Amino acid sequence: MGKDSTPPEDADEVAAALRLVVGRIARRVRQAHSVGELTLSEVSVLARLDRDGAGSPGSLAELERVRPQAMASTLAALEERGLVTRRQDAADGRRVLMAVTAAGRGVLADRRSESVRLLTGVLEEEFTASERRRLVAVLPLLDRLADRL
Repeated sequence: MGKDSTPPEDADEVAAALRLVVGRIARRVRQAHSVGELTLSEVSVLARLDRDGAGSPGSLAELERVRPQAMASTLAALEERGLVTRRQDAADGRRVLMAVTAAGRGVLADRRSESVRLLTGVLEEEFTASERRRLVAVLPLLDRLADRL
């Protein structure tokens, strides 16, 4: 919010306020998960593979906007835990494809359930039906923003 508690309208102020609020929500949800679980990068890659299907390490690095070396480390950690598998691309034998395993899907489902339970509890206990409808009304805007970043 602005200094006089009126909602900001300037794009700079909106961006700064949004960054802070979204960051706080993401941190709180992450903190609710057990120590030693997957990193945010690992969860993001698993979710992408689950949603989009198998992908090459290079394409995953590009889509996740990380360096190929960072993606290689992330994939190695996931592979070591049995959450992804590596196979040759049938169309191009020189190319490797990574795919999420059943165990990886299970980890994602458990994590999503835990996060949803946390959010559901707070939304039911602390927010009125009208406030929840207002949050739902903003979701398409947030989704569009995420797509454009």
